[in-house]
Amino acid sequence: MSHPLRLALLLAGLSAAPAAQARLAQTENAPLSIERMRARAYPGSALTTRQTLRPGAGYERRVVSYLSDGLRINALLTVPNGTPPKGGWPAIVFNHGYIPPQQYRTTERYVAYIDAFARAGFVVLKPDYRGHGSSQGEPAGTAYWSPEYTVDVLNAFSSLQKLEGVNPKRIGMWGHSMGGHITLRAMTINPQIKAGNIWAGVVGPYDLIFRDLPRWGSGSEGNDPRARMLARYGTPAQNPDLYRAISPNFFLSDLKGRPLQLHHGTGDTHVPLSLSQALAGGLKAAGQPYTFFTYPGDDHNLSRNLSVALGRSVEFFRKNL
Repeated sequence: MSHPLRLALLLAGLSAAPAAQARLAQTENAPLSIERMRARAYPGSALTTRQTLRPGAGYERRVVSYLSDGLRINALLTVPNGTPPKGGWPAIVFNHGYIPPQQYRTTERYVAYIDAFARAGFVVLKPDYRGHGSSQGEPAGTAYWSPEYTVDVLNAFSSLQKLEGVNPKRIGMWGHSMGGHITLRAMTINPQIKAGNIWAGVVGPYDLIFRDLPRWGSGSEGNDPRARMLARYGTPAQNPDLYRAISPNFFLSDLKGRPLQLHHGTGDTHVPLSLSQALAGGLKAAGQPYTFFTYPGDDHNLSRNLSVALGRSVEFFRKNL
């Protein structure tokens, strides 16, 4: 090899090294990095009652609050009547889907869903997320582009573990749409979450999210977190290591046998079926237990099969919590 060619290759290698180190630092320091999120603490706090609501059928209802990143986050809490079973009630952290924060109300939406779990003997905690309703803080857009809502849910989980009458070892998560993404992300971060149930979840890897997901909640022009992510990191094809680091789909083996149940309507125009199919395929490849129910022609809320899907979800949690 000629001296000029050797010199050129050496200089190319030297110039590439800082670029590679910069990419590695960017990947490790990305706020959504699974490893970075695992490294921080989610202590939660005691649940403080803010308002006592009209009781449900066999359970009490309260608006409570807890702390997340120093912010007061409100949540809806249901607790079954009567004496808790030995060890305490099983419980579910209930992660709602994207609702424009200014339209969100703690006691609205998902009423029938929460009622089904509460009647079945589960404590249910539905966190509002920061910036929603009267929770403190600024809304984050959606959970795919920034970690804040997942942080709020992980602190909700810790807060629920502290609640008297709850069995801290029997807590699972339910999530719809964006809440499904939060559920999957949270389970890859916190190994204490015992089981997950996801409806119409945004649960595919990022190449599919960018390709197939409508831009719900992406923000107005000039304030678009999706666009900011692309501007900062590029596309998954341009920066595969970064997107692997932030995607829970590449950490499915870390579930270590904790089960997931997936539900998706084939007529869903909000979150494509392809995202749940991708997660099911990933779980199968990783050897993790899961069940996957599809509902022909049904919509984003499984309106035509609501009682069937709720029944399957209740039985799933009875079996796995």
